[in-house]
Amino acid sequence: MIGFLRKSDPAPASWRPKLALASASPRRLALLQQIGVEPDSLLPADLDETPQRNETPRGLAVRLADEKARAGARAAALQEDLRGAYVIAADTVVSVGRRILPKCEMAEDAGACLRLLSGRNHRVFTAVTLVTPKGAERRRLADTRVRFKRLSSAEIEAYLASGEWRGKAGGYAIQGLAGAFVTKLVGSYTGVVGLPLNETAQLLAGEGYPVHLMWLNSD
Repeated sequence: MIGFLRKSDPAPASWRPKLALASASPRRLALLQQIGVEPDSLLPADLDETPQRNETPRGLAVRLADEKARAGARAAALQEDLRGAYVIAADTVVSVGRRILPKCEMAEDAGACLRLLSGRNHRVFTAVTLVTPKGAERRRLADTRVRFKRLSSAEIEAYLASGEWRGKAGGYAIQGLAGAFVTKLVGSYTGVVGLPLNETAQLLAGEGYPVHLMWLNSD
């Protein structure tokens, strides 16, 4: 069927399966839309994201992505128009060694994170979990290494004043002002933003979601 579609033909909405994004993050929604995927619904989960005892940063990202996806799948099952939908979720964890940095809501916490990250390497783990229409779970993990320049007190204070850090893992948003702090990145830039697009597209396409069909209508 895909082989006979022309670029000008509309993607058959009745044929395209439903997809729910288990997140309220505007960044993750925008990233999905960047690869031509428009979710039919947003189903954010309200979870306790406190790390468990001895939990690794990698393990925390995977666990929370799994829990968000499962919660989204349960919510989708209660809505007639979303039953049998694909449900996708992600979680991002910033760490220095085994130390997990918080999603900052207070300027003091964000300042502590920035001072810790100043002039050194850290890792960003973003896990993506997909629940298929048949209830199977599939997941991918992006492991990215990021290095910050040495930050001056003036730079830290100016960034804190911007408020951009609020709600961000590790107290910064790489897609915003904090991009000026990054001297090296090895891995997935979009994973650091919140949704690794290569891994997400492969995950969806591998389970039968027609990611590339949408591209036939793009300008």
